[in-house]
Amino acid sequence: MLKIENVCKTFNQGTVNEKKALIDLNLHIKPGDFITVIGGNGAGKSTMLNAVAGVYSVESGSIFLDGQDITRQPEHQRARLLGRVFQDPMMGTAANMGIEENLAMAFRRGKRRGLSWGITKEERESYVEKLKSLDLGLENRLKSKVGLLSGGQRQALTLLMATLQKPKVLLLDEHTAALDPKTARKVLELTQEIVTRDSLTTLMITHNMKDAIRIGNRLIMMYEGRIIYDVEGEEKKNLKTADLLAKFGTASGGEFANDRMMLS
Repeated sequence: MLKIENVCKTFNQGTVNEKKALIDLNLHIKPGDFITVIGGNGAGKSTMLNAVAGVYSVESGSIFLDGQDITRQPEHQRARLLGRVFQDPMMGTAANMGIEENLAMAFRRGKRRGLSWGITKEERESYVEKLKSLDLGLENRLKSKVGLLSGGQRQALTLLMATLQKPKVLLLDEHTAALDPKTARKVLELTQEIVTRDSLTTLMITHNMKDAIRIGNRLIMMYEGRIIYDVEGEEKKNLKTADLLAKFGTASGGEFANDRMMLS
């Protein structure tokens, strides 16, 4: 479904602040894979997602989505094919628009626009049913401005919007990191339900190693722009947090680049 082949990305190239973010990165993702991505700060996790989404252009290498070369395709064209949820609950929605209006925009992603009525009765009924599945009471607040929602409600809505039109790949960039623990668990549960129900190919960045082990069928660890560990299936299920710490410690020479990894 997604192939990243020999991709390189460097920031501030040719200056004293030059940073090689991705170095000959290779990753082949099968349809239906749910991959958790871990690594310290500066490992290249978010840069990889941004390269796939078209936010960053790459110096070399290729990115293929469902057999199509999208390496030079602009971000707005890729947006038709990808779903994305950001770390910041304020991103991914239009705060001054109502819940149903946000859902309508997501529903029309990649479709031709016409001059018909904005939201049909059938659409509205569909939105109500989708919102009921979140179990947050949002189905009774269709006209409410999204900016009035809590962080957890907004993130759950963003997740729903990102998957309303089944994306080729769902990109989750630490989408629970800004939430309190209880709300984060709820959003993670919703994520698993939606991904499993719709068999979505998913890349999820997390700093929580327990979640990385527990969720999905495959786990990759990044360090300094490269993938240093790739595990799936039964081997992944049998992993322990200590195993990941040991792998990361070996790769980084024993120096942990991110205290949150140890505290997770």
